[in-house]
Amino acid sequence: MRYLNILCCLLLSVFAIQTQAQKADSPFSYESYTRNGDTLRYRMMKPLHHDIHKKYPLIIFLHGVGERGNDNKAQLKHGGSWLGNDSLREAFPAYVIFPQLPVPETWAPMKVTYDSTTKKYAFDFPPDAPPTKPTALLKSLIDSLNATGNIDTKRVYIGGLSLGGMGTFYMITHYPQLFAAAFPICGGGDVNAAGNFAGKVPVWIFHGGADPIVPVTASRAYAEKLKSLGAEYKYTEYAGVEHNSWDKVFVQPGVLEWLFKHKK
Repeated sequence: MRYLNILCCLLLSVFAIQTQAQKADSPFSYESYTRNGDTLRYRMMKPLHHDIHKKYPLIIFLHGVGERGNDNKAQLKHGGSWLGNDSLREAFPAYVIFPQLPVPETWAPMKVTYDSTTKKYAFDFPPDAPPTKPTALLKSLIDSLNATGNIDTKRVYIGGLSLGGMGTFYMITHYPQLFAAAFPICGGGDVNAAGNFAGKVPVWIFHGGADPIVPVTASRAYAEKLKSLGAEYKYTEYAGVEHNSWDKVFVQPGVLEWLFKHKK
């Protein structure tokens, strides 16, 4: 009997944990988008108090390298709780999508090298490279969502962290007509092509000053370039913070207020 009681307690504990986990990500439905035989998995959250007669902004959040896969879950690890917070959903009603990259894909076409002497990574972004397959699917998905009539197409926003920050720069560089504002976190890209979105897509750039993975110089270069172009931008660097600068962004005051004030 004693062992039976212990077993029952364990089962109840497991059930409670599973129930809490389901509740935690319950705002995000499981979705997929297929085109020409290729599939992009993503999670979608509808606006709180959703009204079918209204149009809402759309936020796209791009994850980092550690959340790649095909489980359609891992991409919510960073940012899901932030954008899924009920108080923020109340204040900033929007559709939110978290697409997921399969391994070993990237959001932006790039070449990565590692210097064993300096122990640093270097990222090269070929200016004329076509979009990766998942990014081409993402562009098509955004177009299809915009065509539903449910999206306020003048208020489509994009952001992401690390690999997703690079994807954010890539998307606004190549499709500036789509986005009202962007928030790349510890990303990088083809700075020479910043003129493609300067004056069209305001950006708030974030980076940790001690980032050992993606050099902070990548974001500093964008800030300097956008300043020289007279573009609307903000740059926030967290002194002493390493690669996980997104943790700072998720508690940074005013991020969504800044985002939502922009329209095309």
